[in-house]
Amino acid sequence: MTRFFIGILLLFGTAVLGGGDSVAPTVAMAPYYGMNSSAGHTFVHDGVALYYEVYGTGEPLLLVHGNGGSIASLAAQIEYFRQRYTVIAMDSRDHGRSGDSADPLTYEKMTDDLAALLDHLEVGPVDVLGWSDGGIEALMLGMRYPDKVNRLVAMAPNLNPSEDALYPETIALMRDTLDSISPEERETPEGRREFKATEMMLVEPNIDASELETIEAPTLIMVGDHDVIRPEHAVEIYEHLPNGALKILRNAGHTAPQDDPARFNRTVERFFRKPFDPETADIDVSNPRLRVQNAGLYY
Repeated sequence: MTRFFIGILLLFGTAVLGGGDSVAPTVAMAPYYGMNSSAGHTFVHDGVALYYEVYGTGEPLLLVHGNGGSIASLAAQIEYFRQRYTVIAMDSRDHGRSGDSADPLTYEKMTDDLAALLDHLEVGPVDVLGWSDGGIEALMLGMRYPDKVNRLVAMAPNLNPSEDALYPETIALMRDTLDSISPEERETPEGRREFKATEMMLVEPNIDASELETIEAPTLIMVGDHDVIRPEHAVEIYEHLPNGALKILRNAGHTAPQDDPARFNRTVERFFRKPFDPETADIDVSNPRLRVQNAGLYY
């Protein structure tokens, strides 16, 4: 677990319950997923050895983890969806058991890695579920490789690293994390990875909202009402999607896929089975964190 992720838990982890108790992440299968030699494979793209695992049978579903995470971060989602789907999960470059790249990390490169994985496996189009940075990559996959995508779910993505998208304390935490990595640590494999991943979040992504209008796939945007991503920003993303839906998870933070996997997974599966029809939406603006009148459509 990276310093930034620990900081997120400290800043936002107890907000859902009013500061009293925190919700422990569900990681029961984490020691297994991400280190399973019988399901694990490696292929090379752009000079980087990329590690991935495949589980289950059925329609293909690509899972994409967040910054500083790995396949194990999505243990609860793999365990649930492998019962109905062929689940594909990969460690991003400079993460987990995948190799390191010589260049700086970018969302474009990681998205291209995902497309290369689908080509390697000769599957597609696929459903895609991405969380945090993985949500950014899911959206970019829909923009850059529309023929590879069937349906998309992006949990807590952002289009830019500004205060329009993120709360000031989130940006401050990223800067503090970067500063806390000493020059000596940056020379170690772990420190170098953490520095590259954190540095990327401070300058990327840089997606113009109008670019989302090219995504043809039905797309569900999810965000917690106590997330590090502003709910208003999630609304902005939703409003630029031709076939979009928006779900604000009540009493939930950035770690909802781990904190409450049952609710999270059910919501995702419901969307995959029957993508949201905006014409029959119920409008609910009672969420005090939203502050956007008549804008929040809840799937």
